[in-house]
Amino acid sequence: MVKLKIGVIGAGAAGYFSAIHAAKNGGEVVILEKTSKVLSKVKISGGGRCNVTHDAREVSKLVKNFPRGEKFLKKTFRHFAVNDTIEWFEKRKVKLKTEPDGRMFPVSDSSQSIIDVLEKEAEMSGVIVNRNFNVASILKNAEFFEVSDGKRKLTFDRIIICSGGSPKAEGFSFIEKVGHTIVPPIPSLFTFNTPEEPIRKLMGISLPHAHVRLEGTKLSYDGPLLITHWGVSGPAVLKLSAFGAKWLHEKDYIANAHIRWVASLSEQDIVQYLQAFKNQHPKKKVASNPLLELPGRLWEHLVQVAEINENLLWQDISKKHFNRFVQNLFCYIVNVKGKTTFKEEFVTAGGVELSEVDPETLESKIVKGLFFAGEVLNIDGITGGFNFQAAWSTGYLAGRNVNRPY
Repeated sequence: MVKLKIGVIGAGAAGYFSAIHAAKNGGEVVILEKTSKVLSKVKISGGGRCNVTHDAREVSKLVKNFPRGEKFLKKTFRHFAVNDTIEWFEKRKVKLKTEPDGRMFPVSDSSQSIIDVLEKEAEMSGVIVNRNFNVASILKNAEFFEVSDGKRKLTFDRIIICSGGSPKAEGFSFIEKVGHTIVPPIPSLFTFNTPEEPIRKLMGISLPHAHVRLEGTKLSYDGPLLITHWGVSGPAVLKLSAFGAKWLHEKDYIANAHIRWVASLSEQDIVQYLQAFKNQHPKKKVASNPLLELPGRLWEHLVQVAEINENLLWQDISKKHFNRFVQNLFCYIVNVKGKTTFKEEFVTAGGVELSEVDPETLESKIVKGLFFAGEVLNIDGITGGFNFQAAWSTGYLAGRNVNRPY
């Protein structure tokens, strides 16, 4: 039986995973990578540790972490989800561990462990990696696909596109030319810049469980919050940026963010807590006795913003200043003007329109024999290992189905 020639465009997580499974299912596989490096995003992920997946074992819970692609992935994850990922790596002697927040990393705490196993599996499966081949066009005729970088031409029976996200629509032009619709890319997973806010002088302060909401929307998220020299960051902000990506883009990244420094406390809880402390310690200074386990510098800042004198005692605080202070603790408003991409882990919303792809096989509904996997699709997850899980799942399905006889 003649092997089908399979071309995989992109040497990232989805590209390698789809190539490995395509080869194991009888394909003659070549990966085409536009740069000289492979698995570069895997290398830097999680600060070099590689956040392989997330401990969200139930598909119904897993899909809730994808601002775009939830319904599509619900079908895809039925075939390959978190347990399958763990099993696949552990069968190849790469054991994973779970951190308190649910993120999963290799026990080695090194992304090289993941890179090594993917490269080894690909090599053992006979996958060839062709570097510095930047695909400019794909042409489909009755018999095969012709892939060109403008100089060289290669032919394949089937194609899996795993070229990843792109900050610009031009990055998807070769896909548009074969007849697919591209949802224009916009940034996802970014920090909020607050250039005019005095809070920036508190850079380095972190809160374990804050609540952040975008004014004028129902969009909010709880989680760790970090104050930086450019504004506010941390998982709460990054996750909110993902779910609010489209809205924030339309607002040109100018918005008000409301921060509740302790997510678990209601406004009434804060009032009762402060009132009780005031009654028990009337002669203590407001400014120099931080409460609610807030960092001292943040507490002093909130006191100043409420225009409370640094020497004022709790027994002397006016109702006006008390209410203003409660407001700063429960709903501190920062003016967001701009964004900063989170480290090197660039994620975009946008890509191939999902209605044009079969979620059960990852095959194009428009071009027979063309498949997709990974962030090239209009799918993106919040930070925490979800984007890699989508890459493993879509890569697995594309690789498994690409050799199917027609």
